[in-house]
Amino acid sequence: MKLFKAGAAAAVAVVLSLTATACGGGSGSAGDGGTAGGGKDKIVIGIKFDQPGLGLKTPDGKFTGFDVDVATYVAKELGYQPDQIEFKQAVSAERENLISNGDVKLVVATYTINDKRKAKVDFAGPYFLAHQDLLVRADDTSITKAEDLNKKNLCSVTGSTSAQNVKTKLAPDANLLEQGGYSECLTGLENKTVDALTTDNSILAGFAAQEKNKGKFKLVGLKLSDEPYGIGLKKGDKELQTKVNAALKKMVEDGSWQKAVDANLGPAGYKAEPAPQITEGS
Repeated sequence: MKLFKAGAAAAVAVVLSLTATACGGGSGSAGDGGTAGGGKDKIVIGIKFDQPGLGLKTPDGKFTGFDVDVATYVAKELGYQPDQIEFKQAVSAERENLISNGDVKLVVATYTINDKRKAKVDFAGPYFLAHQDLLVRADDTSITKAEDLNKKNLCSVTGSTSAQNVKTKLAPDANLLEQGGYSECLTGLENKTVDALTTDNSILAGFAAQEKNKGKFKLVGLKLSDEPYGIGLKKGDKELQTKVNAALKKMVEDGSWQKAVDANLGPAGYKAEPAPQITEGS
């Protein structure tokens, strides 16, 4: 009986060894996203959980949105299937920390490339160009330009560059309210404790297009800034940066990029600009 158990154990060990070898073929190495921010059999990617059309965790635990599609495509090019991706919430104020601490390998979370962030992390891309706009109540005719926000309550999320852009450059007398997420800003907008929500037009369009919000809000239609979205990664990881850039180029060339834009942002009537030229790492 003991001999049988020993033989069975040896057989199991062989099977497990073969299984691990078979799984290892598509898992990648540290250079393509395999160790930091995930084991060799998975990759951890930071996304937004509360941005419909871009990065949203649904009540049944699924993930949808343009950024999710981009992340999934890039991960596949790095050797990971969808079931090997672990999505981690990346709120605006924590994105650099998640990358620097190794909690995630990539951040694909409406992450605008700017010099302040590039001092802490590197980017691949950009893969999308949005513009800052304002979301107001559908019946509000008092806000047609940024300067109209003076003496009014403006909401955005902590860590976002959008609100600071308005406060410092366009409407210095606006009363800035920063919240943990856009959902809180939307609630305030609906309850009239907030007069406007500012962030990228792509994000605002996603919220406005939600079934529960239809007819309640409208985009003012401004282009207050250019917001080139990049994929954040650990500073100095040039190998990974090169591979992610190659994946983004391929996504545009094979039509998957436009398909993802149409599927996720098209229902809101949002007209995206063509895919921007990749500048990071070049």
